[in-house]
Amino acid sequence: MSTSTKQGNRPLVVACIPAYNEENTVASVILETEKYVNRVVVVDDGSTDHTAEIAKRMGALVISHKKNMGYGAALITGFKKALELGADIIITLDADGQHDPNYIPELLRPIIEGEADVVMGSRFLASSEIPKYREMGIKAITKLSNIVTKLKVTDAQSGFRAYSRRALEEILPKLTEKGMGLSLQILNIIAKSGLKIVEVPIVIKYDVEEPSTKNPLAHGLELVATLIRNVTERRPLLYLGIPGAISLGMGLLFGVYLLWKFNLTGKFSLLSALMAIGASLTGLFLVMTALILHTIKRVTREYRLSA
Repeated sequence: MSTSTKQGNRPLVVACIPAYNEENTVASVILETEKYVNRVVVVDDGSTDHTAEIAKRMGALVISHKKNMGYGAALITGFKKALELGADIIITLDADGQHDPNYIPELLRPIIEGEADVVMGSRFLASSEIPKYREMGIKAITKLSNIVTKLKVTDAQSGFRAYSRRALEEILPKLTEKGMGLSLQILNIIAKSGLKIVEVPIVIKYDVEEPSTKNPLAHGLELVATLIRNVTERRPLLYLGIPGAISLGMGLLFGVYLLWKFNLTGKFSLLSALMAIGASLTGLFLVMTALILHTIKRVTREYRLSA
């Protein structure tokens, strides 16, 4: 498909490719992607090389961030532009060459046939040669994500996805993550919205010239932080309020113990005082945060119902 308007009953497909310093691979990714979509949108996330210029020469619609804002921010920019272009289906894939555009038809098919709202490419449903440390990390994050969302996906970190317009219109207004955690936040939104998600097998290329340079530990911590936020935002009174109340109770017990010991021996225990103050302040912070988040969640729900 090479035109920018819908042809007959065929859906208008737009590919969103976030890119940061990918001048060596972005051209080939665009060239292969154009075989299966109507428009290619490249979001240049503050690159310092020739990524944007090359993408423009290849015919992609390029949107440039003045500075590096993160993977999530780049995808959000791409999503907005895809909807503006009238996309019926939106494909996301990376610019570093790890995702093979020839799998795009496999991601499109379940949406076109009405089987899914969102389709994810899973490297664990195919025979991908995955470095062991990556495999362990991805599976651990996926398991945690499934516990939080109650979904049963095999590759929660996959960025090779397809979204129906209806799904993206539901997801986009709720996106807040600017970094790599966006992929997990989207799964959380999908679970809450009741959108239908399926996975298809894909093979990831790990022998590309310059794969992601993000520190694996920092990447993992960022994803875990996203999962924690997802959990606390969903049920703040349970996951923040109860621990906060327990911490307040411990602070009270330490305070009582401190007074009892001082009355008995006349000696002031600095350790007990610090533990009492620390537990009390932590508990108070958690309880107040839980109440604020609960209020915001309730007001937002009531606003949506009345809108």
